[in-house]
Amino acid sequence: MTKAILMAAGRGTRISRHIDGNCKCTLDIGGTTLIRHTVQMLLKHGIEVHIVVGYQKERIKDDLQGLPVHFYENMFYSVTNSLSSLWFARDQLCGGSIILGNADVFWEENLLPILLEDERDCVMLCDSSRVEQGDYLFRVENGAVLEYGKGLDKNKANCEYVGLAKIQGPFIQECKAELVHMIEAQRHNAWWEQILYNMIPGRSIWTSDIAGRFWAEIDFIEDYRRILEYRESKACR
Repeated sequence: MTKAILMAAGRGTRISRHIDGNCKCTLDIGGTTLIRHTVQMLLKHGIEVHIVVGYQKERIKDDLQGLPVHFYENMFYSVTNSLSSLWFARDQLCGGSIILGNADVFWEENLLPILLEDERDCVMLCDSSRVEQGDYLFRVENGAVLEYGKGLDKNKANCEYVGLAKIQGPFIQECKAELVHMIEAQRHNAWWEQILYNMIPGRSIWTSDIAGRFWAEIDFIEDYRRILEYRESKACR
C-alpha cells in the first residue's frame, strides 16, 4: 500500500498579506482548490491520504468534504514547523511506501509515476531548470543530495527542491526513529525534510530530476500567479 502524508498546518506568512490571510492550500486554482486537486489526484491512484492540519483547519476540512481523508492536528502550528506536523501523524510511518509532501505544492499526475515507480528507498524530487529563481536549493552529484539549503551558493547548486519525496521499506522505520530523536531534542522548528538531511553523508538521499514538468510551491504571490496562468493555458487547449 502507498500512503501520502501532506503537511498543511502552516500559516504561510510570506504570502499571507496578498491572500487575505487565507490558508495557501485552500486557494482557488481555477474551478477547485489546491488541496482538493492534490487529494483527488492521489485518491484516483489508490493512494491513502493523511493530512496534518492546524491553521484554518476547518476550512481545509470543508474543502475536502466527501473525500476519504484522514486528518491529524498540529495544535502548536504557530510555534512549530512541519517536523512537528509529521510527529502528529507518526503512527502512519509504517507499511510499504509513503509519499511525504507539503500541501502548498501544485503538481499534476505526470509526476506521480516518477515517485511511484522509483524502487529506491528514498527519493526527493528536484528541478535542475530552476536554480536561478529557486528558493530551496540542492547540490546533487550522481543522483544524491550533497548540500542543501535556502542560502546555498547558486554557483554550487544545480537544482531546486520540489517539496515532495517518497520513502519505503525498512528506511521508513529509520526515518521514524530520527523523527522521535529530533522531537526529543526539542527540534520543533525544523522542517520534516531535515530527517532525511540528517542521514547525509552516512547514506545516500536520492533525487529524481523533473525538469521540463510544471510544478509550483506557493511561497510568494508570483508562485500562485504562475499556477493560475498554467491552469488557464491548459483550459484553453
